[in-house]
Amino acid sequence: MKNKMYSLKNLLFASGIIVTVFVNAGNEDRVGSSGAAQLLINPWARSAATGDAGIATVNGLEASFVNIAGLAFTDKTQIKFNYSNWMGNAGISFNSAGLAQRVSETDVISVSVQSMNFGDIPITTVANPEGNIGFFSPRANIFNVGYARSFSSSIYAGINFKVISESISNLKSNGIALDAGIRYVTGERDQIKFGIALKNVGPVMRYKGDGLAQQIQYISTEFIATLEQRSATFELPSLLSIGGSYDFIFNENNKLNLALGFTANSFSNDQYRIGLDYAMTAEKVAFNLRAGYVYEKNLLSAENRSNALVGPTAGFSIDAIVGENKSALGIEYATRFAGVFGIIHTIGATINLK
Repeated sequence: MKNKMYSLKNLLFASGIIVTVFVNAGNEDRVGSSGAAQLLINPWARSAATGDAGIATVNGLEASFVNIAGLAFTDKTQIKFNYSNWMGNAGISFNSAGLAQRVSETDVISVSVQSMNFGDIPITTVANPEGNIGFFSPRANIFNVGYARSFSSSIYAGINFKVISESISNLKSNGIALDAGIRYVTGERDQIKFGIALKNVGPVMRYKGDGLAQQIQYISTEFIATLEQRSATFELPSLLSIGGSYDFIFNENNKLNLALGFTANSFSNDQYRIGLDYAMTAEKVAFNLRAGYVYEKNLLSAENRSNALVGPTAGFSIDAIVGENKSALGIEYATRFAGVFGIIHTIGATINLK
């Protein structure tokens, strides 16, 4: 009992330090001044359906985005594939795939990748303003390597390393970032959970490439030189998320999870989250119905909103036990409302191997 209380005190002490560091988050003067905004996009349907409120509840590979500590709850092997039509009718596809693997009784590792494809865009120049000289395809990719460990039956923690890559026709930018998270579980039936996640902490990024170079000619000497400019650096959208949840266990086949969360953003308004996840299980099938809501300042003002990913969310998933090894095969869906951009649909599949 003493060891458990000692671990809880350490957890609360560390949480206090993190909260103190982010006390100035949500500064309105810095809204929109960061880069690599794709780091703020949840690629996974199940957790997105609850408005990313599951900071203390999301398990398995999806935890690599919400709170990496939840990766420690992976049973054995989990494989996921998800697709989103990003910003509704904008014609942007957001693809995600990943693998989580338990390597010991206490340790789990994960690898995942997210790729944003903007389609083919015509190349235009001053001499050819109407194009007809080819196309280029902007890309934004994130490669993740995660690790989580269970330190006791109540304390879980993890860390996630990211490599960020962005490119257009003649410019590229690369960077690295780090996530860290902890989770505390208590209650007679482990129905009470608390979680903290610190995300997207890393050095500044900068664009480089031939697009910043141009030839100039000195008329007096007819000398031609190449002038190379430097782009400004930009910071990563770091944030701190704090959340808690409670499981209302009606019986062995029906459970309702209520999750609450708060996100302190360094470069946008702070956000408050609420999520509901109702689970019904039968002998070989599990069905989950989810809903969420994300609130931030100026949510109802179309002119003053600083984030499209606010408001209501919803979704569901169905998992079935298949094969002799009793592996689980599931499908999942989530919808998010992006204001004037339309509706974002995320659909995917999850395989849990035993």
